[in-house]
Amino acid sequence: QVQLVESGGGLVQAGGSLRLSCAASGRAFSRYAKGWFRQSTGKEREFVAATSWSGGTTYYADSVKGRFTISRDNAKNTVDLQMNSLKPEDTAVYYCAASTRGSSQYEDMYDYWGQGTQVTVSS
Repeated sequence: QVQLVESGGGLVQAGGSLRLSCAASGRAFSRYAKGWFRQSTGKEREFVAATSWSGGTTYYADSVKGRFTISRDNAKNTVDLQMNSLKPEDTAVYYCAASTRGSSQYEDMYDYWGQGTQVTVSS
């Protein structure tokens, strides 16, 4: 069983930066693909970024490409999301997720989810 816990959310002004971190329990976590998703009020959850189990392949939503960077440290069982040049439309609850079936932009491919961390970007 894998448990995921996100941290690092908060309130930031537009143009600022935040770094989200997701810590996992379970030794097999290092072999799972990882992803970040987000959900804004009144909207469906959407894909943000994903990385393969090795970290050698990464994917980003067009809306965050060039501003967000996903990275993982398999030795520490963590996956981070560095968010730069934040915009008010980035305001959402951010979730990390782990997949035993490979990295993907699709929620259904992920087996484990964290509880989420709130990110609020003020204009």
